[in-house]
Amino acid sequence: MTSTTPDRTTPAPAPAAAAAPTTTPVPTTATTAGTAGDDPANASATAPAPATALAPVTTPTPAPVSEDERLRRWRLVLGGGGADGTGRALSGRDAAMDGALASLYGRDGRGKGADGGRRSAGLGASAPGVARWLGDIRTYFPSSVVQVMQRDAIDRLGLSALLLEPEMLAAVEADVHLVGTLLSLNKVMPETTKETARAVVRKVVEQLEKKLAQRTRATLTGALDRSARVSRPRHRDIDWDRTIRANLKNYLPEYRTVVPERLVGYGRAAQSVKKDVVLCIDQSGSMAASVVYASVFGAVLASMRTLDTRLVVFDTSVIDLTDQLDDPVDVLFGTQLGGGTDINRALAYCQSRITRPADTVVVLISDLYEGGIRDEMLKRVAAMKASGVQFVPLLALSDEGAPAYDREHAAALAALGAPAFACTPDLFPDVMAAAIEKRPLPIPDMAEQR
Repeated sequence: MTSTTPDRTTPAPAPAAAAAPTTTPVPTTATTAGTAGDDPANASATAPAPATALAPVTTPTPAPVSEDERLRRWRLVLGGGGADGTGRALSGRDAAMDGALASLYGRDGRGKGADGGRRSAGLGASAPGVARWLGDIRTYFPSSVVQVMQRDAIDRLGLSALLLEPEMLAAVEADVHLVGTLLSLNKVMPETTKETARAVVRKVVEQLEKKLAQRTRATLTGALDRSARVSRPRHRDIDWDRTIRANLKNYLPEYRTVVPERLVGYGRAAQSVKKDVVLCIDQSGSMAASVVYASVFGAVLASMRTLDTRLVVFDTSVIDLTDQLDDPVDVLFGTQLGGGTDINRALAYCQSRITRPADTVVVLISDLYEGGIRDEMLKRVAAMKASGVQFVPLLALSDEGAPAYDREHAAALAALGAPAFACTPDLFPDVMAAAIEKRPLPIPDMAEQR
């Protein structure tokens, strides 16, 4: 069984076993075209190879699937029942997989299980039943699919309360979404569960730090070096783009060249030269994944000596968690997901902490649904930008694209020169580097994020 998705709307892909080669001719000289210039003496280097000198490239063709195997896959996709048209019964491992899927995605009174009986979605209310189900899906499906099924079980069947039991937490596959769910349950979590919950959260945080920290530090260190401009650079540190623009007045038409009277170069940011970064994070319930990623990035940025990083979370109140940035797990458990939103109050606090506006980057992570004073919020953004602050509004910091957001507020921010967009964790270092260097942000196409 090669299907790795719980979605029962499309058939499982055929396995890529036993391939018969198909040949496609490709010219062997394609990679050298245009490299020898226009000199006729080099014509032999650039001319395409004759038709007889073609190198075959093999591409695999999937072997045909038997009728029985095709019906088996359709049966697993459609979930059984008289209307599926397969007439196929399942046994052994297939029946166990179907049962695990049926417990979550079955339909009341309309589907039948592998034994032909009526079935409906449901894992029951007992912790042992859920624990067995969690063990089953980890046996039959890869980790990425297990995480999706766990998330669906929590959303569809209301199993959040069972996560308050340590035994359940020990059985689940940890990911960003599970961390968000645990954080939302933090206030009602018994003491006996909190230690297990922290261990689950720490496991996810350490995985994210391992994935994101090295590239973030490398990208931002380069940006900080480039932002420290010098007027007498070494040859390897010359910023040729800025140097040419600074010396256009010295263009000599007869020689078709620019005389670089003044060199502009990249410096090497000294340890004492700092940029100030303020991460202002909306902790309403819809922003759970963004809170997790922002906390991890906050810890990474705080570890860089050339950055002075502040982390602020808010709903209708504002909490400064900067003193906990050395441990993102403490930051996460210091948040309180849910509640209202007062962006204006949060920005007022951040604005009051800015001492070097020209060297400050403020990142607002919010869906922009403002419960505070809208006009005051926009005035604060305009004032910060006018003072030299680089203001970056992000609708989300996650892999899920743009969430539902207040389009009117987003349009108003764009009119102020601060377009709001959703940012993936992989893109975030590039966004911060562009903000530090005061160059245009790498804004993705919003149409692709929906």
